[in-house]
Amino acid sequence: MALVKLGDFYPDYREEHSDIDDIKNFDVYAQGDNKVGSVYDILVDEQTGKFRYFIVDTGFWVFGKKVLLPVGLGNIDYSARRIFVNGLSKEQVESLPNYDTLEKVDFDYEEQVRGAYRPIAATSAATATTATAATSDLTQPTYDRNTYNYDHEPSLYNLNDSNDSEGQTLKLYEERLIADKQRRKTGEVAIGKHVETETARVAVPVEKERVVIERTTPTNATAVNPGEANFREGEVARVELYEETPDIRKEAVVREEVRVKKVVEHETAEATETIRREELDVDTQGLPIVDKQG
Repeated sequence: MALVKLGDFYPDYREEHSDIDDIKNFDVYAQGDNKVGSVYDILVDEQTGKFRYFIVDTGFWVFGKKVLLPVGLGNIDYSARRIFVNGLSKEQVESLPNYDTLEKVDFDYEEQVRGAYRPIAATSAATATTATAATSDLTQPTYDRNTYNYDHEPSLYNLNDSNDSEGQTLKLYEERLIADKQRRKTGEVAIGKHVETETARVAVPVEKERVVIERTTPTNATAVNPGEANFREGEVARVELYEETPDIRKEAVVREEVRVKKVVEHETAEATETIRREELDVDTQGLPIVDKQG
């Protein structure tokens, strides 16, 4: 029956059950309306998840001593933010073993704590008209460490709530996996362009005109009278010469188009986690009960 602190058993109890977190700040009062201290923490049964002890910091009442208080002896008043312990005196608190660390809470340690509180539990259970029975109830019982169960002493370990007039309410909790998703940036693709230069060559055929002068001697020339000869001084024959010159220039044309877009790929992400669930343990002690499930 290992005991662990509340925060170790319910890591997220502050977010899910703020009412439990409030109990850790309640003041503890004993008989005579004397403030014993305040709840420092809560010890939970690691097997069942049930509250077993309030860790009470006695503050200046007993010089800062921390003691364990079985949850069944405390009457919780949420409106007053107090836990009342009937029959508890300062002398009894001083006699309680000092709580230091969780590792020291073994069966022998708990028996010391239970031994101090059993007379209180027995006195509370006894009526004023059965003083003899009450005296016999004060006899310390003997339990075996191998068979002991917290259910053997309900007066010590059954929660009491003074605000509950119709009986006690025990809340059963379970853990669930909540699947959600977040959008985050995983990367960035930048597409740009730059200019590269190269030497291009182009061949253009061109034409050039040139004058060819051909001289011939007639073989059948007929002689004429010199007076009839048509001699003309200064006569000129003109021939225009042309040539082609290359006209080379540059122009920009669209060589290629690049289109950038995004596509969404769908996949299913799976996660496996261990979750806990509280189940109800019912000890009828031979009594008939009706289990109404809402």
